Amino acid sequence: MIDVTIAGAGPTGLMLASELRLHGVDVTVIERDAEPTKIVRALGMHARSLEVLKQRGMLKPFIDAGVTHPVGGFFAGIPKQAPELDTTLPYVLGLRQPVIDSLLADHAAAAGARIERGTELVDLAQDATGVTVRLADGRELRSRYLVGCDGGRSTVRKLVGIDFPGEAARVETLIGEMALDVSADELMRVMTQVRKTQIRFGAMPLGDGYYRVIVPAAGVTEDRAWTPTLDDVKAQLIATAGTDFGAHSPRWLSRFGDATRQAERYRDGRVLLAGDAAHIHPPMGGQGLNLGVQDAMNLGWKLAAAVKGWAPTDLLDTYEAERHPVGAAVLDNTRAQMHLASLDPGAQAVRRLLTELIDIDEVNKLLTNKITALDLRYDFGSGDDLVGRRLRDIALSAGSLYGHMHTGRGILLDQKGELSVGGYADRVDHVVDVSPELDAPAVLIRPDGHVVWAGSDEVALDAALRRWFGDATSR
Repeated sequence: MIDVTIAGAGPTGLMLASELRLHGVDVTVIERDAEPTKIVRALGMHARSLEVLKQRGMLKPFIDAGVTHPVGGFFAGIPKQAPELDTTLPYVLGLRQPVIDSLLADHAAAAGARIERGTELVDLAQDATGVTVRLADGRELRSRYLVGCDGGRSTVRKLVGIDFPGEAARVETLIGEMALDVSADELMRVMTQVRKTQIRFGAMPLGDGYYRVIVPAAGVTEDRAWTPTLDDVKAQLIATAGTDFGAHSPRWLSRFGDATRQAERYRDGRVLLAGDAAHIHPPMGGQGLNLGVQDAMNLGWKLAAAVKGWAPTDLLDTYEAERHPVGAAVLDNTRAQMHLASLDPGAQAVRRLLTELIDIDEVNKLLTNKITALDLRYDFGSGDDLVGRRLRDIALSAGSLYGHMHTGRGILLDQKGELSVGGYADRVDHVVDVSPELDAPAVLIRPDGHVVWAGSDEVALDAALRRWFGDATSR
């Protein structure tokens, strides 16, 4: 029996596979498509996702392959640079999704995950001990748990009967990579004028005369399998910008809508959902890929604990309890951003007002933190301001915090050396070190980087260890 089967080899599924392998969990990833997609849905990663990669020692190849950009202009495309952020990675990493997928796949495979491409899940059945998955080629896979990371049209979600309420698409946008016969000056002149009101339009240079082009579609198609043609794109460029820029030789063409939906629940017995299978929303602010990677970070160690048998009774349920509200908040901010992208006079008036308000640093920081997820705080029922939050990569007298997090274990960071992890040494590392950046004598940090306890009371520490790491072994 496999420990965990993951349906979907996108960023969420691949990140989850890597997390599970840190704990020795046997993982098989199945992916319907025989080859990785060439379609570029996402263009980069925000600060919190970069922190997640750094916590696992995975960041360097991503940095080497990408380009760093200042944070700003992400909320509804309003051009305002972000204020100082609480992170050692205060930038956006420009990196096309196929490259992100490839790097995550390489890491997961190197960690021991099996990745089967061209393998389509067509049915499943679960019982008290596991999940049986039937594949299109007639094979069956049996695993203790199944995680659906298979996108917005998730087969897994549909088969277990989890509702996906929300709003259908009201507008669609065409997207693709193609050559343009236009000078840089002329393109910039047109873009500057059109984007004063229409932010769902643009052309980003890729080199060799090719551009990533986005333009509003003429309407919403009923056929979800429909792919636009070059003529469709050229017609919409003329309708929007008055010219088609001599577009030709497309590498790929696609479309996306503003449908906004969230799974009613993220778990059905031994079946869980993550990434786009759990939530879809417009790409405003570039949050989708990041949200999925962070779902995987939250779920990975909890699912591993359940497989290994040391998880507290309700630990796996905290995945939905914590991540469902986060997904709902992203859906809300993308709804707001889509409204601000409308050409309706009322929406444009609100956009002008918000543009003025973003000049206030507190407003700018609030909106930037929503996009980057740096303000995320889980409700652990504590009044301590640190508890529930993630810590940035604080400096220690020897190295830094994230350098201790590569193994995916919990950490007791103890500045005085007066505490103990006792019977949890097999799950929690005791790091005795000091940091001028930490305003607490000690903190207990979960494997996903969130603080679950702060203080100096050993009794309270023991309760937090038991709450998040189960029963102690003999001391």
